[in-house]
Amino acid sequence: MAKVKKIFACSNCGATSPKWIGKCPHCGEWNTYIEEVISRDTVTESKDKSWRTQEKASKSKPVPLPEIKAGETTRLTTPDAELNRVLGGGIVPGSLVLIGGQPGIGKSTLLLQLALHVPFTILYISGEESDEQIKMRADRIGGEAKNCYILSETNTSKILKHAQNLRPSLVIIDSIQTLSSPHIDSMPGSVSQVRECAGELQRFAKEEHIPVFIIGHITKEGSIAGPKLLEHIVDAVLQFEGDRNYTYRILRTIKNRFGSTDELGIYEMQASGLREVSNPSELLLSQKDEDLSGSAVAATIEGLRPMLIETQALVSTSVYSAPQRSATGFDLRRLGMLLAVLEKRAGLFFAQNDVFLNIAGGIRVDDPAIDLSIVAALISSLEDVAIPTDVCFAGEVGLSGEIRTVNRVEQRIQEANRLGFKEIYISKYNTKGLDTGRYDIEVKAVSKVQELYYALFK
Repeated sequence: MAKVKKIFACSNCGATSPKWIGKCPHCGEWNTYIEEVISRDTVTESKDKSWRTQEKASKSKPVPLPEIKAGETTRLTTPDAELNRVLGGGIVPGSLVLIGGQPGIGKSTLLLQLALHVPFTILYISGEESDEQIKMRADRIGGEAKNCYILSETNTSKILKHAQNLRPSLVIIDSIQTLSSPHIDSMPGSVSQVRECAGELQRFAKEEHIPVFIIGHITKEGSIAGPKLLEHIVDAVLQFEGDRNYTYRILRTIKNRFGSTDELGIYEMQASGLREVSNPSELLLSQKDEDLSGSAVAATIEGLRPMLIETQALVSTSVYSAPQRSATGFDLRRLGMLLAVLEKRAGLFFAQNDVFLNIAGGIRVDDPAIDLSIVAALISSLEDVAIPTDVCFAGEVGLSGEIRTVNRVEQRIQEANRLGFKEIYISKYNTKGLDTGRYDIEVKAVSKVQELYYALFK
């Protein structure tokens, strides 16, 4: 007979305590401890609930490091080039991948679309939808679906037994918050259940060498729901983000043990599913018939991919005593720093003006090279002078007003040249060893914000 035990678990970090505590001693959050009931099984019950067979029970032993033979891991390549890029070249066998995102952003559509188009066997576990609902969505997306198996189940022991019998090449769980382990008596989605289910999936993936994709919900703050331990257990954490008012979706890598964490994939949401965007620059550059002030194009790099993104700024006279500062897709504190640099070093006054900044396309950019285009857009809106549409920028702005170098400037120039731009402004210190003669685009070097101001507007 199972022994029942009550504990209190922190909903933020997963720490446990035998009694309720107001402030968590591990993460410092207040009022996050929730009472949970844990069922401790006897030996006989544990054997009945376990997905492992006695024959397959692994007996690990210490092995000297020189005796371990390490070969090159063969990744599973999917038809989705964007997903392959984000994962570092494909799916690693035995890996545990967590995909998080807002409700309705397209997490289930992305993985179901993957399951319908891959040539190998996939087991799709759904705890939120019935088989008929998945079938209706699969018909809308389209695909062969010969190797896709659907299972509506929330019990982890039953799920892993089915997976062990079927031996698929990939297991997809939708979602981790709906699963429940028979070893825990708590409600599905609680801290203990999420932790236990993730641990069981991890052991299954490592022992059977079958990759597992997990869909996780996020909180209103934007972090993945459940204990922070969940992100530590998995091998890769992918964030599926985007504005619901836009059709573009970005798959960003937060953690990846088998590849780079700087990669991102771009999709476009359509009625028939998600479409891969192989050339995001053409989509992120807005189309307009006339030159308008406050608009500048930045040559950025996300991961290994160069992109040209339009930055839009609006500077207007404030009607309130405290001027407004607003930024969409850009760090607001960084915007405040750039405004301070322009006031101090260039003699341009924004103190009595409202400043609004927007990154076109609804995406968020963290590349420091976007600073120069934002400065150009701010000055353009302040002076009400339009910047030519065939001019782009790539440079970081320092606190003393200097234009600092950026990495991989040649790739940025090549991308701007390919898209038909005539001029690109870069840092003067980026021109060392740079052969500008082999490009059709004119490369202009500036060293200070004042030089950029006089070159564009004087």
